[in-house]
Amino acid sequence: MLFNSLEFFIFLPIVFFSYWFLFNKNLKIQNFLLLISSYIFYGWWDYRFLSLIAISTIVDFIVGYKIIQARKSTIKKYWLYFSILFNLGLLGFFKYYNFFIDSWMNMLQSFGYTMQNTWTLKVILPVGISFYTFQTMSYSIDIYRGKLKPTKNFVAFAAFVSFFPQLVAGPIERASSLLPQILNKRKFNAKQAINGIELIIWGLFKKVLIADSLASTVNHIFENYSELSGGTLILGAIFFAIQIYCDFSGYSDIAIGTAKLFGFNLMTNFDFPYFSRSIGEFWRKWHISLSTWFRDYLYIPLGGSKIGKIKSIRNVFIIFLVSGFWHGANWTFIIWGGIHALLFIPSFILGTNRKHIDNLIIKKNILSYIKYTSQVMYTFCTVTLAWVFFRANSISDALLYISGFNSFKIDAQSYIITTDILLLMTLVFFDYLRYRKIKFHILLWLIMSIAIIGALNREIQAEFIYFQF
Repeated sequence: MLFNSLEFFIFLPIVFFSYWFLFNKNLKIQNFLLLISSYIFYGWWDYRFLSLIAISTIVDFIVGYKIIQARKSTIKKYWLYFSILFNLGLLGFFKYYNFFIDSWMNMLQSFGYTMQNTWTLKVILPVGISFYTFQTMSYSIDIYRGKLKPTKNFVAFAAFVSFFPQLVAGPIERASSLLPQILNKRKFNAKQAINGIELIIWGLFKKVLIADSLASTVNHIFENYSELSGGTLILGAIFFAIQIYCDFSGYSDIAIGTAKLFGFNLMTNFDFPYFSRSIGEFWRKWHISLSTWFRDYLYIPLGGSKIGKIKSIRNVFIIFLVSGFWHGANWTFIIWGGIHALLFIPSFILGTNRKHIDNLIIKKNILSYIKYTSQVMYTFCTVTLAWVFFRANSISDALLYISGFNSFKIDAQSYIITTDILLLMTLVFFDYLRYRKIKFHILLWLIMSIAIIGALNREIQAEFIYFQF
């Protein structure tokens, strides 16, 4: 079920009113309602995938108990490894099986061996599998580390794993944060609910009005890059950078806002990343739930930055490459991760990667604005260049696309390009207001709502980009 669909706008009020007006006095029934609603929400795509999320839930629920009951550390490790291998195996088969088979066959062909393509399977990627497997896996890891006690409430745990607002595209929540909220009684908070509605409106505004509007232009440019001028290709890369931000952060805003309607607080997943002054700051503000997951469950266990410079640099590369590979079974994503590693390493070596750790406070002088603007523009340009590899179908397509940046000439379609530029400027304006914590006037929220309703009436509604990951 899509957030930007008629079905969701029927589904959400029914669940909301049942949750608060019919079952508000019974926590167990509320949690059961959340569980059933989440399975309906997820099963709307393909009911067959419900078995995967159910099996993953059962496995880690049992593993959590087995770890805490085990007296020997070796037995605890056994159950932990079982959880990790099971979840990664599930993810690996459905997401990477064909990638590894195709890569193996291509490597053999480069040595003169030919193989019939009989090993490739028609495997359908279950929506959200990259998100909920990481979520359940962190539950077992935290129990093993002694940071969390296993719950005896299976319904609450199953609701945590399948919580529909953030199930298919995050934020990737930790059990230590979300599970206690599910286990404890909630009270309706009007202020929290209004804040949630504002986030939903803002997320839909970014998704249906900006991201979906840019999508057709981006698709056209990337599919026909060999026939277009340099200026058009540059605009296409910029438009995609804006599209993927509005699409993914829009989903996160809707997810966080929807959760607030039910009395839950989810972690912030985007913190105005395109106002970042360095790559290090960008990665502290982009897809925060994933980057912190890799930091806590991969980077730090590898030794982090406390094992010498060379090994620390190795760990940084591992994190970025794995992050790229997490996004999809294509070498373009790995190259994308590698580019970000190369951009990040110089500041890591010089020890300046944590330089812009606080929110920006611009001094009231022209030099301060010039310095800030130049840093933001440089960071945005480097990030946008890397996005070309993320969006392209192959590495060769990405390289050919970038090689076309040989002029600033823009092809015809001036009306479409102008409209897209106006959308971009609209986003920057509103995002900057939010960045500086300037409250929107109620009239602006009304205008946004009307614009969203108009955009939702389109014949074609695009799925969220991160559904494929």
